[in-house]
Amino acid sequence: MKISPEWDPSRFLIKVDESLQSVVPIVFLVILFCLTITPLPTDQMLSFLMGGLLLVVGLGLFNFGAEKSMEPIGKAIGSQITRSRRAWVMLAVSFVLGLIVTVAEPDLQVLAGNVPHINSTVLILTISIGIGFFLMTAMLRIVLKIPLSVILIGCYGLIFVLAAFSDPNYLSVAFDAGGVTTGPMTAPFIIALGVGVAALRSDRRADEDSFGLVGICSIGPILMVLILGFFYPGESGEIAAAQIRSYADTVMLGKGYLASLPHFMYEVLIALLPILVFFLICQFTVLKIPRAPFLRIMMGILFTYVGLVCFLTGANVGFSSLAVLLGRSLANGWTRWILVPAAGLMGWFIVQAEPAVQVLTKQVEDISAGGISARSMRLSLSVAIALAAALSILRAFTGIHIFWFLIPGYAISLLLCFFVPHIFTAIAFDSGGVASGPLTATFMLPLAIGVCQAADGSLLMDAFGCVAMVSMMPLMTVQLLGLIHTLKSRTAAPASAQEADNTEVIELWEVA
Repeated sequence: MKISPEWDPSRFLIKVDESLQSVVPIVFLVILFCLTITPLPTDQMLSFLMGGLLLVVGLGLFNFGAEKSMEPIGKAIGSQITRSRRAWVMLAVSFVLGLIVTVAEPDLQVLAGNVPHINSTVLILTISIGIGFFLMTAMLRIVLKIPLSVILIGCYGLIFVLAAFSDPNYLSVAFDAGGVTTGPMTAPFIIALGVGVAALRSDRRADEDSFGLVGICSIGPILMVLILGFFYPGESGEIAAAQIRSYADTVMLGKGYLASLPHFMYEVLIALLPILVFFLICQFTVLKIPRAPFLRIMMGILFTYVGLVCFLTGANVGFSSLAVLLGRSLANGWTRWILVPAAGLMGWFIVQAEPAVQVLTKQVEDISAGGISARSMRLSLSVAIALAAALSILRAFTGIHIFWFLIPGYAISLLLCFFVPHIFTAIAFDSGGVASGPLTATFMLPLAIGVCQAADGSLLMDAFGCVAMVSMMPLMTVQLLGLIHTLKSRTAAPASAQEADNTEVIELWEVA
């Protein structure tokens, strides 16, 4: 029997290969450090390798399942919204989808487990509501043709006003929340809805306005967590990554992982259940997708479930906890002098291996008609993210306030909105969540937590903010490249015109 292209096994192998490319460089660097300069317990090293394996398998299964389920669901619902042509339907569906899909975002699950002073459920629901409201805002922007720069400047202005008066313990967590929420679970829905709503318009800029949705939605979590800080009293809790487990032998190691499975199976079931229920209601009322595609979507949801369970188990039990130990070890003794360069090296490899970055670089190359090559784009992002990772660890070690980085970074990013083409601004703010992939939340943030613990710093003020730093860098990088491309184009245009004029004179002279 011929295999349907939607379920070609090679697609799954491609996703696993992408996961390997993301995880293996970090695993290699950790092994190199542990075998040379930072000795760590053998059982923790084995647990880390087991966690890395589960991370690779989990990410592969999750991305494959999300591609086969979340993207078709998003496109089907987006198409239905377009056909209904009712504003209230568009807004209601946008809010509900933004809410229920964000709950299952894997990076958000990891972040919520590592925030000690906010209950995980409270934090996840707060962030999800923020995504829901700003997905509605993004849809209205497309319909009402509001310039993206107006939304960005207004909202980030409000964010920094609130941040000036908010509880400092909520500040870094809020900006981290904006970077972890628009990942492989949420982005397909947001993009599909945007394309569908943009189809309601027939003007030339409709397609361009379908970009920028992810960037707008990233604003919601930041605002909502800052607002939460004014009302939520906070509580004492534990950081999941800092719970270091010891194992007497390999059998105890296996039992440790197996004992954690039921907990994550239940958590992921609760997270995915709203999506499944909403889809089934839509299917039997308005969508009525044919039987074969419907069954493929259901199988995709199953793959998503299994992948998310593996990912969270590997990240929480073995992978992130060793990052905390490594951070503590590197921050003590002479190795503290190589701590910041080592973090920069890790940041370089993280972005180099991130599959979504490859898509982004190709997109920018196409839009610039080759003026910005994919190679130069990758190099620029690698340097930017390496710098962000190094500065994040420097913050965790020294306690430098995050505002010294965020205010200039966002000021430059928003100022560039006035000097680069609209499409570059939209892609830049969309790409903020692209660079902060799964390894930023599962490894770089726990590494910063370990460094901060060794330096006796404030975890909430100094360690958190790592994801925010990584997310901010593409905002400047993409727009600066767009500005360079624009200036080169303007310089080349008069020269081309002059050359054309000279050619005409020669041709007329020859005719005469």
